[in-house]
Amino acid sequence: MRTTNTFGIQFFVKKNKIRNGLAPIYVRITVNSHRVEISLKRWIDPNEWNTEKGTCRGSREAIKSLNHFLNEVKASMVQSYQELQIQKRRITADEIKNKFLGIGEEDNSLCKLIDYHNTHMKDILTWGTMKNYFTTQKYVQKFLKVRFSASDISLTELNYRFITDFEYFLRTHKPVDHHKPIANNGVMKHIERLRKMINLAVRLEWLDKDPFAKYRQKFEKVSRGFLTQEELLSIENLDPKMPRLKVVRDLFVFSCYSGLAYIDVMQLTTQNLTRGNDGEQWLITSRKKTKNSVHIPLLPKALEIIQAYGVHPRAVIAGKLFPSISNQRLNSYLKEIADLCGIEKNITFHLARHTFATTVTLTNGVPIESVSKMLGHSKITTTQIYAKVIERKLSGDMKTLKEKLSRVVLAPNRLDTNLKTDL
Repeated sequence: MRTTNTFGIQFFVKKNKIRNGLAPIYVRITVNSHRVEISLKRWIDPNEWNTEKGTCRGSREAIKSLNHFLNEVKASMVQSYQELQIQKRRITADEIKNKFLGIGEEDNSLCKLIDYHNTHMKDILTWGTMKNYFTTQKYVQKFLKVRFSASDISLTELNYRFITDFEYFLRTHKPVDHHKPIANNGVMKHIERLRKMINLAVRLEWLDKDPFAKYRQKFEKVSRGFLTQEELLSIENLDPKMPRLKVVRDLFVFSCYSGLAYIDVMQLTTQNLTRGNDGEQWLITSRKKTKNSVHIPLLPKALEIIQAYGVHPRAVIAGKLFPSISNQRLNSYLKEIADLCGIEKNITFHLARHTFATTVTLTNGVPIESVSKMLGHSKITTTQIYAKVIERKLSGDMKTLKEKLSRVVLAPNRLDTNLKTDL
């Protein structure tokens, strides 16, 4: 990887463009063997040009003025080169040319785009989502440093190769906090977030062409984890001695019987409780992540937990249904609960949502359309991820089928005795 640049400036005249006995003066900028030429819009008699020195010959006032102009051009280009170095931007002959001509002074860069996105989206997207964008930003900055020895590049430099090189960087990069490279779906999520920001640049007309036009993301299908009925019961029946574990246990079980994500559980108030037309208690809220409305008929277990925390001091003071606890601490305590229950699965709070979708609802015959509504999904295809064939349900379905088949009177096989089977 190049860490230094070769840089040169050369003035010359183009004798093949002589007009009225005068030749145009050009300057050639060379960086790392790549060069660009700029017409300086100045003309001179070829006989008054010193090719070796790249200056004008003579002592006339016009010649002195022209040489002074050439010195100023050279000084300006050297300054542009030094500014790019100080700014740790990618140094190219084109960049120096653009700075000299005043082109691209207001050009938008990749890091400027990311900052713009994160600033404008911080009050729209949840902190959990924004945190992921900040992580992607960190990887983009590392990639620019490794690949281009720069802290930023112009959006106009983005192309298909940039994307594939960034993908390769993510796949082979080993973060200091863990030893394995980022898995395929993790790489694709970073690419997906970058793609959304690039699409924003196109909509803002900061970029004319979408570099992702021919790029195809490839996610691997992942089996979402969930608790079996037996594992869920073991957590429900656990009698933790420490109050903090009891609260975490109850919040987790509530989510298993309501399907709500962590942030949605933490924001519940008595205003979200209502009595439906069926005379039963319902939860009516909206998902923080998607803003989709959610209507959930409360199962007895979920309602029991709500009632148990109706007098909890921390919940009452905050005006919430449950006491507040950070997602990080909650997930840490869930690992303790899993150990106490002898469950070897990696239990996180979001696993409760998966458990509601599979073990609690779909396994017990609740239609997938109803489950999709309660989960607050925009598309039923999202819910179909949870539509697993679970052995207990499969066994029950086949038992029902056997009972139906046993009631069917099968007609005896009748063979045509006139058929000949000569071989």
